[in-house]
Amino acid sequence: MPVPIRRLAVAPTLCCALVAGATPAWAAGQSTAQQEPTVAVAAATPSPTTSAEKQKFAKTRFVANAALAAGATYQWIWKPYKEGKFKKGAEHRRTTLLKAGLAGAFAYNRLKAAVHNAQGDPTLSKALAPITAGINDLKDLPAKLRKGDKSAIKDFQDTINKVKDAGKSAGAPVKDKVPTNSQLRSGATS
Repeated sequence: MPVPIRRLAVAPTLCCALVAGATPAWAAGQSTAQQEPTVAVAAATPSPTTSAEKQKFAKTRFVANAALAAGATYQWIWKPYKEGKFKKGAEHRRTTLLKAGLAGAFAYNRLKAAVHNAQGDPTLSKALAPITAGINDLKDLPAKLRKGDKSAIKDFQDTINKVKDAGKSAGAPVKDKVPTNSQLRSGATS
């Protein structure tokens, strides 16, 4: 099958343009007798300019992260627990426990991110201050589930409810948002 002439002309033209554009920059760098060291400058990230914008973004991020944590907890930990899917002999118990462990890691990760976001808003940071220790205790959930400790599930749900209440009292109400499976897999490790 013959190749159209337009395609044959594009590649050499593009190569010539790249070489021609790079040559003056290379020549300019070679012409100076003393070269000064170059300094790499990080690209500026867009950021809110006023403290009111910073607080608004902090609340928005807090709500998003807390909602994902609450949704994962409800969908893959609390709901299966209430349905008795963690009991010995339950159908698909191993799969349910695996999903609960993954959801626990995901929720812990999102709650830590929510606490970090809340630090940008004075009202939220004050509301979450008493809960931070409880959030740190949640990292042991997968190990407790494997051992059959059912009280860990209630502790997890209680902590989620406290985070929701703290958000509501600070003007940032949190509603459950169930993450997708890909969010669950990638968010548990990030």
